[in-house]
Amino acid sequence: MRRLRLIQRLIGLFTLLYSLTLLPPLLLSLLYRDQAHLTFLLCMALTAIIGFVLWWPVRRFRREPKTRDGFIIVALFWFVLALLSSLPFQIGTHLSLTNAFFESVSAFTTTGATVITGLDSLPPSILFYRQQLQWFGGMGVIVLAVAILPMLGIGGLQLYKAETPGPFKEEKIVPRLAQTARSFWLIYLGLTIACALAYWLAGMSLFDAVAHSLSTISTGGFSTHDASLAWFDSPLVEAVAIFFMALGGINFSIHFIALLRRRPLAYFTDIEVRTYLLYMSIAALLIAGELYRSHYHDDFVSAMRYSLFQTVSVITSTGFVTEDFSRWPDFIPVLLFFLSFVGGCAGSTAGGMKVIRFILMFKQSPRLILQLVHPRLVRPLKLGRRVVPERVIDAVWGFFSVYIATFAVIMLLLMATGLDQITAFSAVATSMNNMGPGLGAVASNFQGISDTAKWLLALAMLMGRLEIFTVLVLLTPEFWRT
Repeated sequence: MRRLRLIQRLIGLFTLLYSLTLLPPLLLSLLYRDQAHLTFLLCMALTAIIGFVLWWPVRRFRREPKTRDGFIIVALFWFVLALLSSLPFQIGTHLSLTNAFFESVSAFTTTGATVITGLDSLPPSILFYRQQLQWFGGMGVIVLAVAILPMLGIGGLQLYKAETPGPFKEEKIVPRLAQTARSFWLIYLGLTIACALAYWLAGMSLFDAVAHSLSTISTGGFSTHDASLAWFDSPLVEAVAIFFMALGGINFSIHFIALLRRRPLAYFTDIEVRTYLLYMSIAALLIAGELYRSHYHDDFVSAMRYSLFQTVSVITSTGFVTEDFSRWPDFIPVLLFFLSFVGGCAGSTAGGMKVIRFILMFKQSPRLILQLVHPRLVRPLKLGRRVVPERVIDAVWGFFSVYIATFAVIMLLLMATGLDQITAFSAVATSMNNMGPGLGAVASNFQGISDTAKWLLALAMLMGRLEIFTVLVLLTPEFWRT
């Protein structure tokens, strides 16, 4: 009962705070006079009322969240938030509940898969709302709430650990949790402003520049145009996108050290960042070479332009496109999907399994082979000069196994709904890796698949964003035992 009251209080409080995020699209609607202001006013009122009804009866209840509470609150809050965020889509664009929920989950998990067509004719406030959802989802609304909840007398370490991605969740870049969250948001906001200015100087309108900066730094990938960034057909715009997508895929702890502590060499001394930049560059060169060899592009410069953009977009799980890469020749589309499984750095807004986990698995494999030859061999695994605890290594292998098993199960379920193998494979990959575009029937959008498939993919997006275990742990009987 005490746990339920704690959960009810926090969910209610978070929902109340979240209702305030509908103010920007409401004001934008009034500014553009696009007739969507009543939609946002109604949704803001409904969200605030729901939050107030949940919070008021237990407003005086106080208890520090435990580890179990963190898992429940994070998973439940993301589901509730996605459900409430679907209201403007249902009312403003007349989407069904399934399509609206899919769109809002895709936005909050920064996946970028969409069921909406005709973006160029939608009201500006609705377009901005989609971008804003991705921006909040990029860093995590929970982390934002944790930054300000200590002022209300609520601790948040367990929520933070359940929300943040990566294998080293116990680490904090500064001693106090709220200060950590505020530091991340300061960097996040600063990068967003810089990205918007760069887009504007590159030739975008002010509205497009701000809107695309929100989905670039969050590595979300929604655009205000059906053609995505191909609509601008500008190498300069693409260069800005590449730079800031790559930054969004870097651990924000490294940004903190490099930007706030003024140690820019941190970008080059961190093994994960170095590996991330190296494999991104190699993949781009490999794909550009194949595009040129197969005469898909007649000159290497053009091949490199499109290859670099799409490689960075896929690896960072952003999902912007300048060409339909599903039509690229030979092995390239499948290679891009395999790259999305690696994703960006831990502690970033990117999806995938994270570079650091693959580094650890790569380093662990020779140890396992040597132990077959020398069973008594003891050789610690190191990242630089740091010894990695065995529990972290075990957790990485466990995460990889569960990730692949979950992928296989959801793919089989999708095929049972009638999807072909290519469509099912790419749909699960793009959802769990939070990437966006797919292959086959979901190459351009997800509108044509069944409602059952959309609910399964929405679950896959949530599991990918919350790194599988946050959701799966709720399904174990041991978790619910007192």
